[in-house]
Amino acid sequence: MSAAAIKVLVIDDEPPIRKLLRMGLSTQGYEILEASNGKIALEKLTDGPALIILDLGLPDIQGHELLRTIRARNEAVPIVVLSSRGDEAGKVQALDLGADDYLTKPFGMDELLARLRAALRHQLQVQGERPIFRTGDLSVDLVRRIVKLGEREIKLSPKEYDLLRVLVQHAGKVLTHRFLLKELWDELTDAQYLRVYVRQLRQKIEADPERPQYVLTETGIGYRLKAGD
Repeated sequence: MSAAAIKVLVIDDEPPIRKLLRMGLSTQGYEILEASNGKIALEKLTDGPALIILDLGLPDIQGHELLRTIRARNEAVPIVVLSSRGDEAGKVQALDLGADDYLTKPFGMDELLARLRAALRHQLQVQGERPIFRTGDLSVDLVRRIVKLGEREIKLSPKEYDLLRVLVQHAGKVLTHRFLLKELWDELTDAQYLRVYVRQLRQKIEADPERPQYVLTETGIGYRLKAGD
C-alpha cells in the first residue's frame, strides 16, 4: 500500500517521541500532523487524518476520554494507541473503546509501520466488505461460509466458524476477550470458553497449533487474526 499523502495525526506530549515519529513516518511518504495535547488534537481532527497515533498519557484530557470523543466524531479512522509498559488494563480499555491496535513504549519503527499498514488494510476491508478473505494459505468465503487451507476445505463447527468470522471481519485488529465473548455468547463472561474454541480452531487451521501463524494471542488481552493479503 502506498503511503503517499496519507495524513497521520500524532497525539503525544513528548517532543522526542513526536520527532521520532515525524522522521520515521515522513521518510515513508506519510504527511504528519502533530498535537501535544488533547485540545489541539480535537482541533486537528478537522484536517481529516486517515490514521491516528494516540499516546494515552496526555497532560490535559485523559487518554481514554479523548479516544471516546474521537470515536464519537469519526467511527472509521484507524487509531493506534501508544501505552506504557505493563499497562494491561489500560490497553484493554482502549481496545474496548474502539482503538484498532496498541504499541508499548519503547517500540520499534518497523513494527509501528507494519501495524499502521495493517490498520489501513483493515479499514479498506471494512469499507469494501470483501466477500473472500485471504491471508497466507487461509481463505474464508464469508458469503458461502467455506474455509480453505490451500485447496483443502476445512470443516468447522458453527461456533468455530462464528469465531473465525468475527476475527476475519476485524483482521489485523486486536480483539479483547470481552469483545469476543459479547459477540459470540451475549451474556457469557468466562474467557475459558473462548480459549477452548480458539484452541479447537487452531487445531484445524494452523500447521502447528502451538506456534500459530493466523490466530495470534495478545497475552492477557485477547486475540488478533493476521491481516489479509
